[in-house]
Amino acid sequence: MSDALLEVRKLEVRFGGFTALEDVTFHLHPGESLGLVGESGSGKSTLARAILRLIPPASGDLVWSGDNMLAWPAGELRRRRRDMQIIFQDPHASLNPRLSVGDTIAEPLKIFSAELSASERQARVREMLERVGLSAAMAERYPHEFSGGQCQRIGIARAMILRPRLLICDEPVSSLDASIQGQIVNLLADLQREWGTALLFISHNLAVVRHLCQRVLVIYRGRLIEIAPRDALFAAPRHPYTQALLAAVPDLTGGSVAPAARAHDAPGGCAYHGRCGHAQGLCLTTVPPLQPVDPHHDVACHRWREVVYS
Repeated sequence: MSDALLEVRKLEVRFGGFTALEDVTFHLHPGESLGLVGESGSGKSTLARAILRLIPPASGDLVWSGDNMLAWPAGELRRRRRDMQIIFQDPHASLNPRLSVGDTIAEPLKIFSAELSASERQARVREMLERVGLSAAMAERYPHEFSGGQCQRIGIARAMILRPRLLICDEPVSSLDASIQGQIVNLLADLQREWGTALLFISHNLAVVRHLCQRVLVIYRGRLIEIAPRDALFAAPRHPYTQALLAAVPDLTGGSVAPAARAHDAPGGCAYHGRCGHAQGLCLTTVPPLQPVDPHHDVACHRWREVVYS
């Protein structure tokens, strides 16, 4: 994938004896919006942090515009961080309560654009506040003075002020009221279109992913089990777990289907076999690889040809 911004190849992450991610492979193109869905405990946030090298992978490769990220020394990694930013789930916890909003948003500029004068930084901060729907006069206020939705806008402003090439959104609207969620999602979509930023949007809410993303990854117990364009996935999901997620869409704003078991609880075979009504002998003994349904749609299921979604 020579034109990919990011390639993840056979990534594995372990915490002691627990395998959190296993054989994760996908790519992300410049300017693409890619959704990552799965229930709590499936490895979504772990994958985000591994991509950003906030936690070390046990094996596999991370390739950024053709460069091996895992070979970057500390100085190179620090330099490249301006191109990859993250927005977290809890907007209040992600902001330093001791810094004013203006100082919070200016901090990346101080680190990565040291050539800017104080007045130039302030001008960019004011411009960014207004771009995310807040008043420039709010720069002097502190996080506790803002609502959750406003704090998430501040987090977006901080992440986007460097115009990163990749923005990872880790459940950025799940803690917000439903009326505010749509505003934040629309803001992210507008910024992505305007600046051409690639977006990895992590969520358990398929309705939000359907609105925002062009392509979707489905993860279960640390393994990618389906990869497809958005419309194909919602029209004809091939994996039984994806079908269960879609069937539960009205419940996804407050949770998902049954809680995920831990990866090391599965004795072998397909991780979903204990919850799958289609499982047969092969499913209990052999891990299904991702295989093509068509040139743009992959699924990890031994029986996908026989499983029909309705």
